[in-house]
Amino acid sequence: MTTGTMNALRKVRAAKGLEIAEVPVPAVGARDVLVRVSAASICGTDLHIYGWDRWSQGRIKPPVTLGHEFCGVVEQVGEEVTAVKPGDFVSAEMHVNCGHCRQCRLGEAHICQNLKIIGIDQDGAFAELVKIPASNIWKLDAAIPERYGAILDPLGNAVHAVLAGPIAGQTVLVTGSGPIGLMAIAVAKACGSSTVFATETNPQRRAMALQMGADVAIDPANEGAVARILRDTGGTGVDALLEMSGNATAIQQGFSALRAGGRASLLGIPTENVPLDLVKDVIFKGATVQGIYGRRMYETWVQMTALLKAGRLNLEPLFGEQAPLEKFEDAFAKLQHGWAGKILLHPNASIAERTQIANEMKE
Repeated sequence: MTTGTMNALRKVRAAKGLEIAEVPVPAVGARDVLVRVSAASICGTDLHIYGWDRWSQGRIKPPVTLGHEFCGVVEQVGEEVTAVKPGDFVSAEMHVNCGHCRQCRLGEAHICQNLKIIGIDQDGAFAELVKIPASNIWKLDAAIPERYGAILDPLGNAVHAVLAGPIAGQTVLVTGSGPIGLMAIAVAKACGSSTVFATETNPQRRAMALQMGADVAIDPANEGAVARILRDTGGTGVDALLEMSGNATAIQQGFSALRAGGRASLLGIPTENVPLDLVKDVIFKGATVQGIYGRRMYETWVQMTALLKAGRLNLEPLFGEQAPLEKFEDAFAKLQHGWAGKILLHPNASIAERTQIANEMKE
């Protein structure tokens, strides 16, 4: 049995910032799995919590260990756990559903009425060890690289959004080329989209969008994005809008560029109400509008695992930064300044590994 203390990156008080703290190793129940974290990825939600914005103030109850994107090796299992064993390489669905509300009973556990998120509502994976319910553990194929295993949570968001409607042979607009938007581009192309347009104001992210497979990357601040898309689609508009930005202008442009009868899958979270002409952009278009939240449990996990094992997804442009846990300030600062990729934290890095990681960060 693993006991003692460990290091964790925590929100310890209701204010901006995070701290490394020494905390007890989680106690494992009969149906729990204790995982030694190999790599954990910083999410946009973690940035919000770090900055202690209005959403964070209403949701987060310090003290809590952050981190909900990770992979690692099973350290210990509860006495009733049989599906995994110590030494298995795993990730996990960090949304914990109740199993008894109406949505859960209807097979819609991802929108459970009583949903809790590990790393937000309870201690997460920015730690040497994390406790996960066995039912949420996802065993990973050895062919899936560690860096990919650490980003299955956001990749699942992208796969859920892309595959929420027809995609093969479809024209697609991805609004917002942050990490999930970039993944959505790669997934759409892997699943047979004919043309993918991306809109993004950040030039580095536009360049990454092209690397991820976008056919056209548009700066909506300096180019007529809707006019360009309508021109390139013969005046019809795109078959599918995948909204990843949460930006009001991007959302409005996306609906204007959507063809009559198209579908809009909305994942980005606006910070304010978004004015939208429902008559022109939705009702008279006969558009299908979908809210996308999390990953379908566990249909999305099956889909993205199959895509990865088949070698259909090249996510390499997303990577290039990593840090030991104690260097989190540098990592958060880079992401806050608009770097689009994924930064991986290594809570269990050895002294030699920490030195290597530190040298790579300087390059």
